[in-house]
Amino acid sequence: MAKPLIEPITEQTLPEFAAFLQANMPVSRTAQDWIVGLQENWSETRPNYGFLMRDEGKIVGGIGAFYADRVIRGQNEKFCNITSWCVLDSHRKYSMQLAMNVVAQPGYHFTDFSPTKVVAGTLQFFKFKSMDEAVVVLPNLPLPSFAGRVVMAPHQIERSLKGQMLKVWKDHAHFPWLQQVIVGKPEDWCHIIYKRGRFKGLPSSNLIYVSDAQAFNRYLPCLGGHFFWRGMMSTHVERRVLTEIPRLSAVRTGFNAKQFLSTSLAASDIDYLYSETVALDL
Repeated sequence: MAKPLIEPITEQTLPEFAAFLQANMPVSRTAQDWIVGLQENWSETRPNYGFLMRDEGKIVGGIGAFYADRVIRGQNEKFCNITSWCVLDSHRKYSMQLAMNVVAQPGYHFTDFSPTKVVAGTLQFFKFKSMDEAVVVLPNLPLPSFAGRVVMAPHQIERSLKGQMLKVWKDHAHFPWLQQVIVGKPEDWCHIIYKRGRFKGLPSSNLIYVSDAQAFNRYLPCLGGHFFWRGMMSTHVERRVLTEIPRLSAVRTGFNAKQFLSTSLAASDIDYLYSETVALDL
């Protein structure tokens, strides 16, 4: 077998890669869905859509990539979020070379938020670090709350937020599978992005983003009541997001740890905005 060729995924080859993902990824998603999802971009200088691998002209593997320009702790930072890593069994031995092409791109912080155990092991060869995978489960209770309120109407959220918080809300408002609310009071809002899920057969709220962990704790009874009256019996949030664990909670572990590679950022600087977590409804 000749060594396969690795090339960047371009606008022209994205449909071909999307068809490959439709045929080989273990999710029910059309090629058009893959195209639309992978076209999301938050960078002024997107270099590619990832990298693909060809053998005699046929795609035998690939890694998708999202790019984002972010402001972290007051500094401009560039992110590359790896997604949809798929290589045919016949060419699995070349997977590491495929990954090398991604992480060899200079000037980026790299993340992978949906790695399998095998992928995580490969990434750790490249010095990726694991993030705390534990999830805190909070019961949503119909308790009276006199501190704060929940705002869910888009026009009211837009009027209430400003600066970077408003930008985050606007940048994620077009994803129909994401729900956004703010909880608190003027000048002390916590922005929440979540998806509806199920836990033990009952509806739940799975938090993707919490803008302020301390405000989240302050207004948790208010938020929990809001979710309860909308049919969601529990709230799920990653432990690493919280500054303290509420007494009435449980911690779930055993998930595949998300991975990141950076020479200057810590796990506490990493969130799931502007990534596959929001762009792909997987």
